[in-house]
Amino acid sequence: MNVYVYYKVPDERREALRPVASALLDAVRSTTGIQGRWMRRRDDPATYMEVYENVGNLPAFEIALDAAVQSSGFTTLVAHRVTEIFQPA
Repeated sequence: MNVYVYYKVPDERREALRPVASALLDAVRSTTGIQGRWMRRRDDPATYMEVYENVGNLPAFEIALDAAVQSSGFTTLVAHRVTEIFQPA
């Protein structure tokens, strides 16, 4: 499974987001062994995405991701995260 999480970040919070996103990705990697990628939309600098590929145990991963979001302080910067899950066709 591949997990894609996207969200918009207000201009005034973008500078503060980088270290928080880095802490989030580190926590996910530490807990799950999955190294996520963090990207920004090319034509909309307010839209960001996290990509987590080859997730084997989806329920455990979702619990770990939620814990990392909470512990990193991410929710103080981003109110709404949208998660999409894709599987190989």
